[in-house]
Amino acid sequence: MTRAERMVAALAAFSGALAVAAGAFAAHGASERAAELLRTGAHYQLVHAVAAIAVVTLAMGRLVAWLFVVGGAIFAGTLYAMAFGAPGWFGAITPIGGTALIIGWVALGIALLRR
Repeated sequence: MTRAERMVAALAAFSGALAVAAGAFAAHGASERAAELLRTGAHYQLVHAVAAIAVVTLAMGRLVAWLFVVGGAIFAGTLYAMAFGAPGWFGAITPIGGTALIIGWVALGIALLRR
């Protein structure tokens, strides 16, 4: 595994840890609206952290893994920020992360077809 691949895998692992922490806080300490935002962010972030590790481990391409890690961070990060009181306009940033996740899945599909 190259240094860049190790970096994206490590970031994905830390992303997974953050997702678990956000989900735990949603279950045990957040208000109803904040808990909803935290659960949604945690779900997407955890799924894409695992996907990024799988992609980089299977040598399917660093670009796909980066799209999953960065997209997950933007998507979940904006939801987490709003759960902790950030202004509602942060929700306008969330789709940027979602778009990166969608592009990552499409790029993975193309990579699989080319193998």
